[in-house]
Amino acid sequence: MEYTQVHLEGTTFDVYSLNTVVVGSGAAGFNAADRLYFSGQRDIAIVTEGLMKGTSRNTGSDKQTYYKLTVAGSSPDSIYEMAETLFQGGCVHGDIALVEAALSVRCFFRLVDIGVPFPHNSYGEYVGYKTDHDPRQRATSAGPLTSKYMTERLQEEIEKKGIKVFDGYQIIGILTDRSKTRTVGLLALNLNNLENPDKRYVLFNCTNVIYATGGPAGMYRSSVYPESQTGSTGIALEVGVRGRNLTESQFGIASIKFRWNLSGTYQQVLPRYVSTNQDGGDEKEFLTEYFSDTGKMLTAIFLKGYQWPFDPRKINNFGSSLIDILVHYERVVKGRRVFLDFTKNPLDKDFRFDLLEKEAYEYLEKSNALFGTPIERLSHMNQPAIELYKNHGIDLSKEYLEIAVCNQHNNGGLAGNIWWESNIKHFFPVGEVNGSHGIYRPGGSALNSGQVGSTRAAEYISACYREDPMNIEEFLSTVKDQIGKKVELGESFLSNLSEGSNIYEIRRDIGERMDMVGGIIRSLESARKAAKEVKDTLNRIKDTTRISSVRELPYAYQNYDLLLTQYVYLSAIANYIENRGRSRGSYLVYDREGELPLPVLPEAFRFSLDDGRLSEIIQEVAYRDGECYFEWIPVRPIPKGDDWFENVWNNFRRGEIYRKE
Repeated sequence: MEYTQVHLEGTTFDVYSLNTVVVGSGAAGFNAADRLYFSGQRDIAIVTEGLMKGTSRNTGSDKQTYYKLTVAGSSPDSIYEMAETLFQGGCVHGDIALVEAALSVRCFFRLVDIGVPFPHNSYGEYVGYKTDHDPRQRATSAGPLTSKYMTERLQEEIEKKGIKVFDGYQIIGILTDRSKTRTVGLLALNLNNLENPDKRYVLFNCTNVIYATGGPAGMYRSSVYPESQTGSTGIALEVGVRGRNLTESQFGIASIKFRWNLSGTYQQVLPRYVSTNQDGGDEKEFLTEYFSDTGKMLTAIFLKGYQWPFDPRKINNFGSSLIDILVHYERVVKGRRVFLDFTKNPLDKDFRFDLLEKEAYEYLEKSNALFGTPIERLSHMNQPAIELYKNHGIDLSKEYLEIAVCNQHNNGGLAGNIWWESNIKHFFPVGEVNGSHGIYRPGGSALNSGQVGSTRAAEYISACYREDPMNIEEFLSTVKDQIGKKVELGESFLSNLSEGSNIYEIRRDIGERMDMVGGIIRSLESARKAAKEVKDTLNRIKDTTRISSVRELPYAYQNYDLLLTQYVYLSAIANYIENRGRSRGSYLVYDREGELPLPVLPEAFRFSLDDGRLSEIIQEVAYRDGECYFEWIPVRPIPKGDDWFENVWNNFRRGEIYRKE
């Protein structure tokens, strides 16, 4: 890596020149850098807003799942069968599904080898369990903090190898060549030196970018993501990186004071669902108003444990996802607060275990949990689930847990090929920012995809893209105008310094808009209206943004990125509905010809299920000059690979495997 300092249009820049920059310090980003090093690359660095930030280090669930090929027991499984499971989720390219299946065991055992505590039996078998949309027992877990353990162990590997980490650097621009066909560098804010104009902006002149920035969580106010996770999808869309399946996100019930998924035993112990007014008064156990059969209500609560993501297919006949609808109705439509109460049983004195349907009753019976209150059952079945909240100042034995239906995962994102390279060459989106997951994904597949994608990107770079970056003069000449526009944007924010900062008001508006329009309830009219509103806001952002000091400049750039992202996402939702897209995945689409889940619910909840027609084509979007251009692409089938050893060996030795995209 080479360092120099340059002056351009009155601004001073530190410039670092190197082969590959990895953006992001989560499990995918760390793995990418580690795999590059393993392949012999040394001219690499990691750039991150903060080592302690991000989703993989700060999120989890009752039993956070890692999904991989079955490696225990006598149950048959194969790479092709796992690929079929991923493919059947809909809007998934078969070749990418095959890669994720093929590398799952390799990536899993790499994590085992560096110390992630995945459990095995006395014979060394890494046994598994079934997860959402999984016909086999492919899932495993290291507990509520699986991704945190992964991130920590991978960080240790980075530190052992001495890989350079730029901590406290926010990427605000992706730089391309003049034809906009390949990336050549990055522009960053140095968060450690914002007050110094000569140190504020930093340039990375690089051959490759591995983009591991996570999902655009900052678009939603009700979110399971840590507040530090905003994503940086917008600036990638801005330079022409195509988006894929942007309509598809995952939502579910989660706590909001401490952001955490409330799946697994949190639901299986049968807590009470209560709502209050904004002041905490007028408490009511609201589910009882909608479930005519008490046994169905209790069973639906139980099933939320492993049917956690909202799914419109599980609404009718008092299914588990009706609970998500009712929580949303109470909180968003009625404006009330919603809580889980673990201190008392639902219905209190009228509660009986024999009201449960067979599946739920037998599970609790086998768990020796047919006794007591929800908190007592939770203590018996999963004491760490209680300790987790205690460590964040919440005592479930004494207080209610405030909840919402929250954005949890972005199944869509930036498009990539089987090596995770985007349509912009030398740019590799990996982890959640990559839109490989489709409509329905097995629980835990995101962690596998992040490790597989980052491994593939590193392998391709090491094999095909080892060249040095541009010389400084050529680089500056190529990106001068791009840099100027981004710096001018920042300087416009700084020219509006005001004690009456509105930076957090803008962020709140972004989140509330997405909760209302791009969450679990959607309509064509609302998506169109909101997209226009966002576009208008984006066009006026230079003039309307007010910050109180240079310390708020990073948030102003984030708001710009989030607004750009939101405009493209809302446009994608509108385009989907215009193409007769109906309810699927983790959202309802209003259909005036559809049915209401319950007669007492408002008209906005009327829906009909998707017929599967659009699951065989994938929506891609290109953003150019302020407009979105959509293309619907047929899914690629799962390839029937050449498994004749001599042929594969020859193709491998000659490097021909890298020519297949």
